[in-house]
Amino acid sequence: MKKHVFLFPFLLIFCFSFATAQNGYWQQHVDYTMSVDVDVEAFAYSGEQSLIYTNNSPDTLQRVFYHLYYNAFKPGSGLEAASRSAYSDKRNMSRNLLSLDKDDWGDVKILSLKQDGVLIAHTTKETILEVALASPLLPGKSTTLDMSFFVKVPAVVRRAGKNNSDGVAFSMAQWYPKLCEYDDQGWHANPYLGREFYGVWGDFDVTINIDKDYTVAASGYLQNPEKIGHGYATLDPEVRHEEKISWRFIAPDVHDFSWAADPEYIHDVVPIKDGPVMHFFYKNQAPYLKSWKEFQPYAVEFLTFFSDNIGKYPYKQYSVIMAGDGGMEYAMCTFITGSGYSDYRRLLGVTSHEIAHTWFQFLLATNESKHAWMDEGFTSYIDDAALNEALGLNNVVPNKSAYEAYFGWVATGLEEPLTTHADRYKFRRGYGASSYSKGSVFLSQLGYIIGEENLYKTLRLYFNEWSFKHPRPYDFIRCAERVSGLELDWYLMDWAQTTKQLDYQVNSIIGEGEKTRIVLKREKQMPMPIDIEVVLNDGASVVYNIPLTMMRGHRPLAGARLLESWSWAQPYYVFEVDFPKESIVEVVIDPLNFTADINKKNNRL
Repeated sequence: MKKHVFLFPFLLIFCFSFATAQNGYWQQHVDYTMSVDVDVEAFAYSGEQSLIYTNNSPDTLQRVFYHLYYNAFKPGSGLEAASRSAYSDKRNMSRNLLSLDKDDWGDVKILSLKQDGVLIAHTTKETILEVALASPLLPGKSTTLDMSFFVKVPAVVRRAGKNNSDGVAFSMAQWYPKLCEYDDQGWHANPYLGREFYGVWGDFDVTINIDKDYTVAASGYLQNPEKIGHGYATLDPEVRHEEKISWRFIAPDVHDFSWAADPEYIHDVVPIKDGPVMHFFYKNQAPYLKSWKEFQPYAVEFLTFFSDNIGKYPYKQYSVIMAGDGGMEYAMCTFITGSGYSDYRRLLGVTSHEIAHTWFQFLLATNESKHAWMDEGFTSYIDDAALNEALGLNNVVPNKSAYEAYFGWVATGLEEPLTTHADRYKFRRGYGASSYSKGSVFLSQLGYIIGEENLYKTLRLYFNEWSFKHPRPYDFIRCAERVSGLELDWYLMDWAQTTKQLDYQVNSIIGEGEKTRIVLKREKQMPMPIDIEVVLNDGASVVYNIPLTMMRGHRPLAGARLLESWSWAQPYYVFEVDFPKESIVEVVIDPLNFTADINKKNNRL
């Protein structure tokens, strides 16, 4: 993204709306101005929010919806019910909601709400605020929604809250009344059940008033660093802090805003040559002091890798913040817990993954609930690639563990298609094996189908065309088709929309004088182009490529010999090689193991 995204936001919005109207794509826009006053003793805050909502859709809106995420963190909520389902899916929660004292419950109260100065009716239904507009919001028009609210911060149960496992006081993700997204599929006012998020692109102006001893790490750019200090800048000597400091952050072109605060934060600043400034916030406690210093160069390398291989990181800074539970990505930052990570190497995997989410979830903002595999799977693929390079592992298939997890889940017979809503997988393991592992395999197999170089060209084209938007699966696959020149709808449909399995077999090897006939068989329904290696007794080998007819072409061959295409309707395929049978040691399907063939035993004969 060009730097003028920060300098001319209104011009950008106008140009974006005009341009996207030409191809039928549109998205809504928000401008948030918020101020909160934090009571650090009571773990609560009161807030004022002014939201300018621009309706870029062709529809007239009679109502709007907000997320009130912290209402999920109490007994009797939908999240609590999901956590004790018959399928024993605990939603990866840090604590049992039923075990919480009432003082640890979350609560969001809307004290008042106005549309363009007129009080409007609203109803809170657990984690969703339903709002009837006083005046319909017409296409192409904007309205201002002014809100007063009060929030009681819950104990950390899932991703956010107070006093996490590291003792971080405030992990403030999804902390404000957040407007739900409206797109060409309507409103996405899903109750929060512990999974994913989907937000409206816009600009944030946030002021946090908090005790002077607390260091705040946040999305956006601090507007008054000389008056703040705390590692952001040298404190102006004329400034005398009273009991509270007002921290003001501006975050342009984001669809979320998060912050964390603690009185014991160390704040390290690491500039990247020709790139952003990285900020690291962590507790001033052993054993973090050593490990959080040692992994910083790797974090820089990860961000640089993704920027080089997907698309240039467009913001001026990125923060890695000790907060939350586990790891979770947010606007211009990530929350990562530090408990048990006295060895910096244990921080590398989670850091690489969460930074990668800046591209696959944030900049390429898919609807995570409907297409979690494009979020988690693509992230898992690219973070394995980054770790492979940073650690010098030289693995031919960097995401081998994703294949293993997929195979393990398929063996249970419980697999569900990738089109399953993130909240509605029967089992947490099923969500992980599908969204993370099968989603990762989707990309590595695509590299096998179209060629790895074309895969990375596809990722860069996808970024260039769909960053700062809400892409869907077919938007990505069309990019791959444009790069490769191949027809790929079959792959998206069968891999993502079904649970069809892949299994090809070397059926027989038949000698015919100085030639040999090789018979292959497709055992399962999932189609796939095939690489065949014929290993000879003199140590040489020859690789053949068999495209699918429905691909209408083939990938760059890279030394392989091209054979006639294989029609999916035909279960058998026969081809002839110019070697006598006695000279053939072995015939191997997919010798590099890029395909998710569920039965590797019949891949060689």
